[in-house]
Amino acid sequence: MSYEKVFQAKSIIIGTKQTARALKTESISEVLVATDADPRLTLNIVTQAEEANVPVTYVDSMKKLGKICGIKVGAAVVAIIS
Repeated sequence: MSYEKVFQAKSIIIGTKQTARALKTESISEVLVATDADPRLTLNIVTQAEEANVPVTYVDSMKKLGKICGIKVGAAVVAIIS
């Protein structure tokens, strides 16, 4: 499952602003987007990822995504650094 990819990743980036910046400067292997996040926040990230040929995986819960990242709040977007 996608949540396990985040847990096993050596390095991740959490959040929309940081992910948008990283898509321009770093080698991202995959972007995870929570389906319950506001589309106004995630649409730009999905578009940037597709333009950069980075796979986008959708997960069902911001809360679960944040928890697996080790934060106490939900996470709309997480990037896995390759």
